[in-house]
Amino acid sequence: MALIFEKRNKIAYLTINRPEVMNAMDPETYSELSQAWIEIRDDPNIWCAIITGAGDKAFSAGADLKKTIPRNPEKWELWQTQDEQILNRGLEVWKPVIAAVNGYCLAGGMTLLMATDIRLATENASFGLSEVKRGILPGNGGTQRTLRQLPYPVAMWLLLSGERLSAEEALKYGLINEIVSTSELMGEAEKRASIICENGPLAVRAIKELAVKSQYMQLEQGLRMEVMMQSLLKTTEDAEEGPKAFAEKRKPIFQGK
Repeated sequence: MALIFEKRNKIAYLTINRPEVMNAMDPETYSELSQAWIEIRDDPNIWCAIITGAGDKAFSAGADLKKTIPRNPEKWELWQTQDEQILNRGLEVWKPVIAAVNGYCLAGGMTLLMATDIRLATENASFGLSEVKRGILPGNGGTQRTLRQLPYPVAMWLLLSGERLSAEEALKYGLINEIVSTSELMGEAEKRASIICENGPLAVRAIKELAVKSQYMQLEQGLRMEVMMQSLLKTTEDAEEGPKAFAEKRKPIFQGK
């Protein structure tokens, strides 16, 4: 299995399972990832997701070049824009996604990371967009998200040199949230996912969509969209439960309704 996909306590767990090749992603992996992201998007019982790599050496070293580069796609495939969509290629998943980075996070692994929301990494993690060293460009958002998430000179150095950032540098530049030990990585990811799952799931999804889209919208458009989202949320059962639980001095029991 190229991908291990599990669901427990409202959390989906995705593990890229090719440790023998540093969790490099071949066509089978991309296909399984696509199916998993769609299930996460569509299953109302999943409120948050955690993605990591098998073993302790790599989150993902990117695409498996031996299996992906030799293939010469047909020209008509360029317009198959919804075919096997994945998170970093534009599939809209408004449930929070946490990345647990356990080693190399390179090329397609890096573009996957930049499509997640919360990011934890071990001390031995390293981050880079190495595609330029292979004569290709960092697709699936590499040329688009890097400058939105890192300072301009840092982003351009990564893109144009193919060199890497250490975990400490990634933390300094705000690419990740925290550096944790290997033994604590998944536990910390689960802790953060559980904290998120204590909140109203519809509100969480609305907040993520608004925050992500704010990067591309004019302020007045974002403010208007915010008002509309809030008006919708106020009609939900969760919006009744939240204030009621606060008044009764108890934890709210949100249902996503």
